[in-house]
Amino acid sequence: MVSSPPRSVSRNPVSAPVGLGWQPLELPATKLFGTDGIRGQAGELLTAPLALQIGYWAGHVYRHHYPLGGPILLGQDSRNSGHMIASALAAGLTAAGLEVWNLGLCPTAAVANLTPAVGASGGVMISASHNPPADNGIKFFGAEGTKLSTDLQQQIEQALRGHSGALVNLAGEQWGQWHHRPELVNQYLEFLHEPLPTLDLSGFKVVLDMAWGAAAGIAHRAFARTGADVVGLHGLPDGDRINVNCGSTHLGALQTAIREHQADLGFAFDGDADRVIAVDAKGQVVDGDYILYLWGQQLKAANRLPENLIVSTVMANLGFERAWNALGGSLMRTQVGDQHVHAEMVDRGAKLGGEQSGHILCHHYSLTGDGILTALHLAHLVQQLGGSLADLVDQSFQTYPQRLKNVRVEDRDRRKNWASCSAVKQAIAQAEADMGDLGRVLVRPSGTEPLIRVMVEAEHSALVDHWTDHIANVVAVNLAV
Repeated sequence: MVSSPPRSVSRNPVSAPVGLGWQPLELPATKLFGTDGIRGQAGELLTAPLALQIGYWAGHVYRHHYPLGGPILLGQDSRNSGHMIASALAAGLTAAGLEVWNLGLCPTAAVANLTPAVGASGGVMISASHNPPADNGIKFFGAEGTKLSTDLQQQIEQALRGHSGALVNLAGEQWGQWHHRPELVNQYLEFLHEPLPTLDLSGFKVVLDMAWGAAAGIAHRAFARTGADVVGLHGLPDGDRINVNCGSTHLGALQTAIREHQADLGFAFDGDADRVIAVDAKGQVVDGDYILYLWGQQLKAANRLPENLIVSTVMANLGFERAWNALGGSLMRTQVGDQHVHAEMVDRGAKLGGEQSGHILCHHYSLTGDGILTALHLAHLVQQLGGSLADLVDQSFQTYPQRLKNVRVEDRDRRKNWASCSAVKQAIAQAEADMGDLGRVLVRPSGTEPLIRVMVEAEHSALVDHWTDHIANVVAVNLAV
């Protein structure tokens, strides 16, 4: 049994900016920034005082590194805590002398796309993506429309912890203004259709699960514009129900609707619509591995896939990898997180990458994950290749049995330092020795939720079930107490 670690809240309050009358912060000892910005439960980790100071120091980082003085775009999903966090963030950004343009409800990709399009210094999205309604998060984008670099995120965090370094405290010298600019989201809708001017889905019935989140309204409009017969599910913004038994992590409602409406295909988005999972007419789940394979085939045939390379993560299924290799392609794996995928794509000059979870990046069209854009392109691919997603999936590859089991570990220190637990390490070693080349084990802390994820993949499902349950139980006994 692992001994109880010290509390993860610092006992030394961090100094607030001088002259603004703000209260000192008590911050977790572990890092604030995870794989996709800062994320946690609203009112506990994400409070208004913290969001205020995050905005303030992020504002100084933006002013220091993007000195041309463009505004900061601010978007949010439908969570009830979003307005509180948006108001506090905007107060901090304007206190740092920056202008804020509030887009209101919109997908994360709208913030990323509009930031360079309007000459903004950066963008901020308030969302906890696929997490439950009580959670929220803050994602930062640079002027280029890509996730803010790890180095700049660290500068924000260090300033929050009282180490502002070269950042100049300009408080009182100038104040920014806050403007409501929801009309700019229409510009993002035009961007979605620019590469597909001839897309005609007349005769297709498409079901869209918008998860009560940021896709509400805009995804329906995007598909209706193609002539498709669109059936909408969970299509209003609802902060109490966002992601609850719906969306990309709960596909039952979409599968049922496809059967009832005899639809050709369907798409489920997460809370901020940066990822998508498809379902074909047979009810088969078409996850990110299948989307990458099918889109990769299309780009490869058109000689638009440099070195026939796809970048994915350690979660990518072995069946996908071996099938792609058989076509003459290569698959490179990174750590989980679209930031890691994007960085490797830039480094290698790759044009297609993403995650099994449905977070897809195609640099021909966008520098960030965009669930609605991906759905439109997959529908276009289906239309071009005969009109049946089910046939394309059947002709692609068979996945290896793979099982993911989440173990809730509330303590941040135990979660981050799980690898120091000898019992867990021994269980993993036993599984790897037993499966040999027939399988693999992946244990990792979630970067966005208080979970340790245990994944086992093998040629035989019996091995998968046995070792997933065994390792998850060892994690629970030793770390979740």
